[in-house]
Amino acid sequence: MTAGIDSPGSAAQPPITLYTSAVCGYCMAAKNFLKSKGLDWEEVRVDLDPKARERMLALARRTSVPQIFVGDVHVGGYDDMVALNRAGKFDALLGDAGASP
Repeated sequence: MTAGIDSPGSAAQPPITLYTSAVCGYCMAAKNFLKSKGLDWEEVRVDLDPKARERMLALARRTSVPQIFVGDVHVGGYDDMVALNRAGKFDALLGDAGASP
């Protein structure tokens, strides 16, 4: 799923990948946070695709969702992303992130 398609400046935004599942309040909170910032993301549903879950485990080394990547940087879960934002580091990460996972 992608959101914020009409947001200005989204062309320069590094890819954001969210590994999620259907019944996940933190997944919804993460998507709402990204939407509030006008960002685009790709949603990968690990509850529908066992190979996607395996890929998430290999990349994040965590079993919980959401797992969030900005470019090739593993941000962590929703709480980690919000903590980065509160520390003023999330926007900087958007400018410094590398290739997508």
